[in-house]
Amino acid sequence: AAAAGGWRAGRARRRRRRGGEKEEEDDDDEEGGPGTEAVLRRLREARGHSDPRTAALTPPPAGAVRAPLSGPAEPPARCVCYGLGRFGRCPAARYQLAFLLLLLDELRVPPGRCALFDPAFSAREAAALRALGLCLLTENEVSRAPGSAGHRGRGSAVTGSALPGQEGKRGVQGAATLFYMVHCGKALYNNLLWSNWSPAALSKLVIIGNSFRGIEERLLSRILERDYSYIAKVLKGVEEVALPSHPRYLDTFNDTSVHWFPLDKLQELSPEVWDFVEEPMYQDCEDLEIIRKGEE
Repeated sequence: AAAAGGWRAGRARRRRRRGGEKEEEDDDDEEGGPGTEAVLRRLREARGHSDPRTAALTPPPAGAVRAPLSGPAEPPARCVCYGLGRFGRCPAARYQLAFLLLLLDELRVPPGRCALFDPAFSAREAAALRALGLCLLTENEVSRAPGSAGHRGRGSAVTGSALPGQEGKRGVQGAATLFYMVHCGKALYNNLLWSNWSPAALSKLVIIGNSFRGIEERLLSRILERDYSYIAKVLKGVEEVALPSHPRYLDTFNDTSVHWFPLDKLQELSPEVWDFVEEPMYQDCEDLEIIRKGEE
């Protein structure tokens, strides 16, 4: 192909991460077909098309996600993915993306109704996501100002901002939505809850991400209530099922749970819970794991 004036796919360089895990690294300055095809090939392998060992990951987690959605909960009509990371060169991120694609198949959510945002995506990775039919969000998502059109009032669902993003302030807009947020920062979950702070909106929310119970166990109560008050307030209104562990992917999906919010449980919470609608600011938070708009 090179002799005929075509292109030749270069060999990926590899470097070792801490703990001995290998991270693949490509020439990020090169764009176009070859790089994108290499990313897509690795993704196909992660989905188990070329490596049957990876297929062992998919049935138990997929079943764990389907279980809570098989009851009275409305099945997701769309999906939003935050914080996936550099899946072109990081195996863990690639397996997480492969699992997301399998979930979309299982839940019958068209790829075009799945939106992703991560400022770390390279041009090649963005091209690969578009080739898969997924929707790329290109800006950080922030809330509307209180009192503006579209901002929530007590008991109403948030319509959300028209901007895409990593601050996580996106409303469900009346449609059941799966948020895929594996290993994201606590503030991102807290912002998402705030943006949907009503029984009507939260009941349409499914979150795959860090265990809320784990967050509660690891944080001092005063820190949880001060910095991540919406996580703290919703703990009695959430159902949670941990993804089954897999010895081959302990670091890929560890501490990951499926969360959903049954309407009857939310309605049992005191009215004072829903009266508190202040936007999270994190002014006293020393370990803020979030990318704010303008910091990408």
